[in-house]
Amino acid sequence: MKQRKIGEKLVGEIGLGCMGMSFAYSGGSEAESVQVLHRALELGSNFWDTADMYGAGKNETLLSQVLKDRRSEVFLASKFANVYDRTLTSHQDLVEQGVPYIVDGTPAYIRKCIDLSLQRLGVEQIDLYYQHRVDPRTPIEETVGAMAELVKEGKVKYLGLSEASEATVRRAHAIHPITAVQSEFSLWTRDYEATVIPACKELGIAFVPYSPLGRGFLTGEIKKFEDLAADDWRRNNPRFIGENFDLNLKIVEIVKSVSDRHEVNPGQVALAWVLAQGDHLVPIPGTKRVKYLEENVAASDLVLSEKDLEELSAIQPPQGDRYPAAAMAVLEG
Repeated sequence: MKQRKIGEKLVGEIGLGCMGMSFAYSGGSEAESVQVLHRALELGSNFWDTADMYGAGKNETLLSQVLKDRRSEVFLASKFANVYDRTLTSHQDLVEQGVPYIVDGTPAYIRKCIDLSLQRLGVEQIDLYYQHRVDPRTPIEETVGAMAELVKEGKVKYLGLSEASEATVRRAHAIHPITAVQSEFSLWTRDYEATVIPACKELGIAFVPYSPLGRGFLTGEIKKFEDLAADDWRRNNPRFIGENFDLNLKIVEIVKSVSDRHEVNPGQVALAWVLAQGDHLVPIPGTKRVKYLEENVAASDLVLSEKDLEELSAIQPPQGDRYPAAAMAVLEG
């Protein structure tokens, strides 16, 4: 696979989002997920993304099964700040108020999270450590200052932010170099196209698109709401509900028309479009199936024409917010 740079490290230009192996999406098995992880390394997809909140630590523990023997082959990213265990947070007043979604960027919380993540992952250092969401109660300078201490201690190599605005990225970068910014970005989520993505290019920061396949919608495999399992969180995602679902199928039709010309699948076109938006973008499509992993990685070889890119870039935004209301409330963008 072709490679791109994150910090001083070259990684496969299509990484692997590991969330769905333990959280939010139904189906799959731990054994199959382990197979996916090993196959990813064989294919050069060595940039793995996890977080402490994915399955309340279960995803990090899952990755440890492979990391114990192949740590040197993996560029490992994890995250903190979305509170998954309310006994750990410094914002106890929010716990008492019953706030449904708590983000904690305080130094005390960071200290607790890093040590727990290192223990679950079975590693001495995390290559890239993100603040998962920006804590509006804690100045970003204070959060990044505490994260920088982890770099000094050797627990973390590089620092990242997720779903941060351009202004926050610039403020954070002034305190300590930010190596990567991760946010949702795809043919149906382009919120940061005119702000954060060009700012990252200017500052020498990698931009890491998560959900580059539109949470699976852009693959064309989801044809009706009933295709989603009863416990699939997308059943609560506004873009998958009611009239929005049917209207958003028009986006898939355009992607499919391009994929038919190239004799590939729509998901590969969606990934190739993301890669074409700049050499500093390193998408992390998620999967828990070897078949889909191999299809995603193959998108690295797909070259879209100027006509293809123009047609795809002209796609209008989808109907519906990209998260339910509680999750939308903690996005800076």
